[in-house]
Amino acid sequence: MIVYYFECWIRISSSSVTSQVRHRCGWCCLGPLTFHVQAVGDKVCLSHGHRRAERSKHTNRNGLVFSSRTVRLRERLRVRVEKDVLIWEGSLRVGFTNVSPSGRTLPLPNYAIPDLTGTPGHWAAAIPESFCPAGSELDFWVSAGGSIYVSNCGTKQKLLTGVDLSRSLWAMIDIYGQAYSISLLGSKKKGLICRRSCPAPEPLLSDSDEDTALRLMENCEGKLESLLLIQSSLNHCVVCMMEAARVTLPCGHRCLCWKCSTKVSQQFGTCPLCRQEISPPQAEEESFCPSLSSKTPDRNPQMTVSH
Repeated sequence: MIVYYFECWIRISSSSVTSQVRHRCGWCCLGPLTFHVQAVGDKVCLSHGHRRAERSKHTNRNGLVFSSRTVRLRERLRVRVEKDVLIWEGSLRVGFTNVSPSGRTLPLPNYAIPDLTGTPGHWAAAIPESFCPAGSELDFWVSAGGSIYVSNCGTKQKLLTGVDLSRSLWAMIDIYGQAYSISLLGSKKKGLICRRSCPAPEPLLSDSDEDTALRLMENCEGKLESLLLIQSSLNHCVVCMMEAARVTLPCGHRCLCWKCSTKVSQQFGTCPLCRQEISPPQAEEESFCPSLSSKTPDRNPQMTVSH
């Protein structure tokens, strides 16, 4: 079994305090994803933790941005159009490149098309204006066959083919035309378990949860245990990060929802937090949920489910 780890940061901010907690993600995480902080068009300003990019609305040029890391095949990057202005024609251009953003000479070219696509290692195409009104969210990705796709509200469209997959790829976006402010909402790659980028683009904590998290971080002095305590106190599944964590593993970690616990035990067989071996999820259903216990007579109580 190969386990992927990424060093990443969760920033939790309030009006009076800003704290960071360092944590180590497991195999379900694709790694942090933001815009590259150096390879940015002259008319672009980054904000919101380098996840929002805004081009001057008085021009439609110099709007290039790149991903902060390489992306995987079939990793869908999600972008939200925050603002648009109708004095220009056209809209976003998206694509991929084999050329590292860190090695680029500044200032960047005016446009992705044709300035970059006319040079080796760059592939980009224009997204239809109908996909990009303010408030819209769209995904784009490169397939295992080297084709670039975009989807919006269930509508999928192939933009171009011929991407060189023999080398690493970075995503690139030209904030062109009518769309002049965008947010990078993260990414996901579907499979047996849906893997996602981190940190999440939207605030994970309510005001009350934020205060609790800050107190926990202060008590734990920024160690890994702080993340575990935060996860436990907020009761989120560490795989999907959406459902409540109701399954307690034999190691004592209550960190998975029922659906994810089944997948994790079958595919990996270890706790995602401490790597202790686990068996397929078992529920103490006779005492908690009698209606289910009659359907699963072969289960043993290695894992417990809270209701």
